[in-house]
Amino acid sequence: MQHHQVSEIQVSYSPNIIETIISTSESSYMLALNNWNLDTIEMCEEAKVLFLNNALKVIGIYNLSKGGISSSVVDIRLILSIALKSISTHIILIHNHPSTSLTPSKADIDITSKLKLACGFLEIKLLDHLIINKESYYSFADDGLL
Repeated sequence: MQHHQVSEIQVSYSPNIIETIISTSESSYMLALNNWNLDTIEMCEEAKVLFLNNALKVIGIYNLSKGGISSSVVDIRLILSIALKSISTHIILIHNHPSTSLTPSKADIDITSKLKLACGFLEIKLLDHLIINKESYYSFADDGLL
């Protein structure tokens, strides 16, 4: 009988929770702007995820993807794996529209619905999905779409 070495999976997390509490869409937007390269915000679409603990304190922000002029990839499995690894109980999806339009596309609405459903299975709350530009933002939560 031949023995095969199986890879060991290790999970590590070094928390650096900051005292910032996210209580409004505006506070999410301001934090996102502070963590965005404003020189490229109108050049290519990016998606980031804000991870929060049960007290709505910021655990961290993850640069999920950088795409082209009109799209970027939002991988739900990757978002949820990071949420589980960081013991996040709340998340906020944030992306920009290089066109500066804040109107959600059908793809934006669809991915929000899918992410909300997936989060529900893991008891993680999708608090919001923001579409941002340099001057303003659109909040799915404020508009009643969550």
